[in-house]
Amino acid sequence: MPGALGYVELIYALQNHISFGEVKNPAGNFVKASIAGVTEAAASIKQMPADYRVSITNAPGANSYPISSFTWLLVPIHSADQAKGKVLKDLLSWIINSGENEVSSLSYAPLPPAVAAKVLKTIYSLQ
Repeated sequence: MPGALGYVELIYALQNHISFGEVKNPAGNFVKASIAGVTEAAASIKQMPADYRVSITNAPGANSYPISSFTWLLVPIHSADQAKGKVLKDLLSWIINSGENEVSSLSYAPLPPAVAAKVLKTIYSLQ
């Protein structure tokens, strides 16, 4: 529909050749969605809370993309089934240790190193 606005994730817009505009960030700059802009927004978190409840929407930074967010997973700390818990722990460990190397090629922003290290520590504590 002409003049309509919508929201899709960056990878969807890129894969489907959907044009998208710039959005004004808190620094007053108009920026287009990009891996670098999301990475800058994520890097603005200096201390990740223990429960990971944090928003990077409207993060500070000259080039931070203001409509950024982390992707969240809810996982049990204690698995009722030890075998399934191990598989989950192995998968999550792979995601951080190996899968993170693929995110940029898929048009996703990698986790800042400090966040990835904290997530890995949490993964290793799962039972």
